[in-house]
Amino acid sequence: MPPELAGELREVLAKLDQNQRWWVAGLLAAGTATSAVATSAGAAVTVLFGSHTGNSERLARRIAESLGARGVRHQLIDMLECRKTHLQESRTLLIVVSTHGDGEPPERAAPLLELLHSRKAPRLDHLQYAVLALGDSSYEKFCEAGRQFDARLEALGATRVHHRVDCDVDFEPDAQRWIDGIVERLDAPPVDAPAHAAPRATGRGADSAATAGPTSVANAYTRKNPFRAPVLANLRLTAAGSSKDVRHVELSIEGTNLHYEPGDALGIVARNRPADVDALLDTLRFDPQAPVPAGANGTMALREALAERHDIGPVQPAFLRRYAQAIRSAPLEARIHGDAPSLARYARERALRDLVAEYGTVDLGPQEFVALLPPLAPRLYSIASSQRAAPDEIHLTVAVVEYAALGRARRGLVSGLLADATGEDASLPVYLHRNPGFRLPANAAAPIVMIGPGTGVAPFRAFVAERDALGAKGRNWLFFGDRSFETDFLYQAEWIDWRKRGTLSRVDVAFSRDRAEKTYVQHRLAARGAELWRWLEEGAYIYVCGDAEYMAPDVHRTLLEIVARHGDRSLERAGEYLLDLQRVRRYQRDVY
Repeated sequence: MPPELAGELREVLAKLDQNQRWWVAGLLAAGTATSAVATSAGAAVTVLFGSHTGNSERLARRIAESLGARGVRHQLIDMLECRKTHLQESRTLLIVVSTHGDGEPPERAAPLLELLHSRKAPRLDHLQYAVLALGDSSYEKFCEAGRQFDARLEALGATRVHHRVDCDVDFEPDAQRWIDGIVERLDAPPVDAPAHAAPRATGRGADSAATAGPTSVANAYTRKNPFRAPVLANLRLTAAGSSKDVRHVELSIEGTNLHYEPGDALGIVARNRPADVDALLDTLRFDPQAPVPAGANGTMALREALAERHDIGPVQPAFLRRYAQAIRSAPLEARIHGDAPSLARYARERALRDLVAEYGTVDLGPQEFVALLPPLAPRLYSIASSQRAAPDEIHLTVAVVEYAALGRARRGLVSGLLADATGEDASLPVYLHRNPGFRLPANAAAPIVMIGPGTGVAPFRAFVAERDALGAKGRNWLFFGDRSFETDFLYQAEWIDWRKRGTLSRVDVAFSRDRAEKTYVQHRLAARGAELWRWLEEGAYIYVCGDAEYMAPDVHRTLLEIVARHGDRSLERAGEYLLDLQRVRRYQRDVY
């Protein structure tokens, strides 16, 4: 840095208080992070991404690389960084956005979608655009976030320059065709020239659970080419008497050249159990060797397709609707159009074989039947280890899903696979899944607050182990919750050891079933509100991991109340404060 510039910077910093200096540090850290705006002066194309697990961001970066290779000026922007002026100044807008939960946009995409639906939304008659949507067709509102962006941009006057593609869990083929098509279209005429709207269409191909970009070292192993990782240890973390079976699984990645960071996830490639496939085939009465489509104009035997490619486990309401329409079943249609809670309960209790046994396949053949089935998606688990502390290993924290329905014991497909991987020769098919939106601060002196009940604590074990291995000076505060202190305090000995050695500055716990009045992590947060506010004012980063349906919203509401009360501001201003923390990556969530 030139001396005169350094002098000016020191003068500016001298005028800031401690909190402002932390804010600038966070902003600069965000500017070098993967979510940062990568701009080109006078950019002709703006690529916006809204990512939940990182797939949309990776695809957006691939688009930017393709545009750059063709000399097309562009800028790459995380949706949370997108302002109204970006929309007004852009001529061509490319959107890549995922959908999660019940049709929800990624949280870093939600403010932009709200802006577009508000009275503050600008007219966009000057804009041409295209949308690539990622989702999971087993859910009711498949690719809903992409659909909303597409419809709203059109309503605001923008012109669709390329049809939207709705991608399913195996998104790579459709996404790459969309990228090739849009890049070729933008490379042909000048990008500022008006374009005619393309016919609207939807495709199928991907959601939020696949692989990293082609330039990544991790891409030596992918969902389609996983590494068989030997199982080094498989230990039950919950004690006898616990209502849950939670496992600590250690895998070897020796010799793979895989490099991961705390916050990343490990993908486990799913394969249906042979007994479940046989039970379904017995119910179907189809020839197990009947040829069915296998992608790229190929075919495979029905048995193989049901084992490797299609989800045959618990059915979702969205699938029930497709199936009822395909077999023209009036009773099933009547059930679907009943009340939503009853339909959800009905779906939860039934695997595909139960549905077939109840309603049959009518006139469907093997090919038509498998065309209705959702793809078999891999499962992602937060990595619970630091590579600095445990070289050549990856640790996972896995809750085994077990329940009974229709008189049969049921077990989660992949969690059951992990629980059973106990033999000396046990191995699991894995690949690395980057999660750039969930990262430790670049400044090792920055304090962090980690909120992770249940198995949501997994990445925080990695965070603390990493900071311990680095000798980081930043303070670390953990909030952990579960059912019972005696049986469910995951990694208790490790947290106590880190606390004794000073690596953990504070540990606050909440066990919901140890008292008549249930206590959760949000209650502990509220009780420590004044101190938590001081940490925030001193530049602390907040991380939340775990349940998206109940825990994460409850924690967010509690944080709002803490900021409002102890920061002496309205709830609206408290919301703006937390949104600013999200923008500079000081408030990060990995919820599911």
